[in-house]
Amino acid sequence: MMPYGSLVEYLLSGQFVCEVTAPEMHQKLAQDDVRNVIDEYLRPLNRRVAQSEDGAVYFLAWNELTPEIREQLKQQFSTTMHALLPLLDWMQIVQESLGKDGTIAPGDTIKLHEFVQKTEDHQGLRQRFGQLAADKFFNSQAEQLDAQAKTVFKRLKEHGYLTQPHADRQYYIATGKVDYLIELVRFIKDEENLPVEESSTQEELWS
Repeated sequence: MMPYGSLVEYLLSGQFVCEVTAPEMHQKLAQDDVRNVIDEYLRPLNRRVAQSEDGAVYFLAWNELTPEIREQLKQQFSTTMHALLPLLDWMQIVQESLGKDGTIAPGDTIKLHEFVQKTEDHQGLRQRFGQLAADKFFNSQAEQLDAQAKTVFKRLKEHGYLTQPHADRQYYIATGKVDYLIELVRFIKDEENLPVEESSTQEELWS
């Protein structure tokens, strides 16, 4: 019997495991012997446990990239680029608005009212965020910054990039999926040589 059945099922469902969203699972996957057992179990499925460069997030990857799988991944990456770019723009706006030295990292706390206040005070950021909120990925129809921010953060929570510890308190914590996002874009840009629209704000995230 597979000793980590629930963990394997969680990974096979496409979930990402980090300290923020699943601390107990993350602790298990941080152990080499646990990952080895799971990898051996998944070998017939051509899957393995992968992790971000700093080990902040674990997820499943293909064990062997056959030509068919590589072509499938290329098509998926090309399709999702339109969603990835708005996410990168959001990360850059948060970094500038809150005066962070680096990009958002797993475990970082973002207070919605603080973000709204500081963005409101900066005309350039206010305009950029308004355009971002109207993007089809976030699809905010609101004109007020506060309402736009609530929609954007809600969408990010739905997609697993943020978690909200308390539903009645407007602060969010970044999950390990933000690390995965940056590494995914780097893979697309550097390894697969797929066309990526570069901008001065996004270039910093990819370096």
